[in-house]
Amino acid sequence: MKKIDFDELREKVYTEASRCKGRVGLIIEAEDKRIEINSEGRFSSASLIKVPILVECFRQSGKGTLDLQQSIQIALVEKVGGAGVLQALSGNLKLKIIDLMTLMIIVSDNLATNLLIDLLGMDQINQGMKELNLHQTELNRKMMDFTALNNGVDNYTTASDMLTCLKEICQNKILSNESASKAKEIMENQQFNNKLSDQIDLDIFKVANKTGELLGIEHDCAIIQYENRNVYAAVLIDQLTVPKDGRQTLSSIGQLISQFLQYS
Repeated sequence: MKKIDFDELREKVYTEASRCKGRVGLIIEAEDKRIEINSEGRFSSASLIKVPILVECFRQSGKGTLDLQQSIQIALVEKVGGAGVLQALSGNLKLKIIDLMTLMIIVSDNLATNLLIDLLGMDQINQGMKELNLHQTELNRKMMDFTALNNGVDNYTTASDMLTCLKEICQNKILSNESASKAKEIMENQQFNNKLSDQIDLDIFKVANKTGELLGIEHDCAIIQYENRNVYAAVLIDQLTVPKDGRQTLSSIGQLISQFLQYS
């Protein structure tokens, strides 16, 4: 495969973004160099909001206000639709908070997310996001709350804010080394790999990512690692008529990143 330096990566990413049949906001960072397109543009976050919720869980754990080994009762009446496995299980069950966090990320479990929102408090999560310097990220509704969504109440983020989350997980300015390492480990067990990592060889690359999608929306943010080199990437796409157009853009950008890492 042909070598590709950062300038070539930038040019090719611009080309892929310009071909996309939707609005793109992205930021890619490697070795103190950045590629940015509408990186401060505000998007409906979809399930990307689960990344700052994950960070807040670990932040509260570090402060001693949240015990990640505490078990939470999950009642049948609390079940919601959408992604995840908890709503498909029968009867009531108990899970540790750390297990809810894992399900929230690796299978994007909406019930697990809503339970964590109740546990942490929406106001506290938003305050934690401010302390993390997420300037335009807001949690305003629970997962699958389409009544709120239809009334114009949504969750928001930017590519730039998602980059901040990813870098916190690797550089842990707020989290402890142990918490940051565990957060990254959870994201590396991601089960949805059909976007940025779609054409990446996961046998030789490590990818820690979180996807998100709603009607007309396809997002992904990822830490992509090859040997001792990292690339941080957050790519948000909305205004799509055909979802696969967004997924194709994400897949192509991910492939370009892997080509840069492996052959530059």
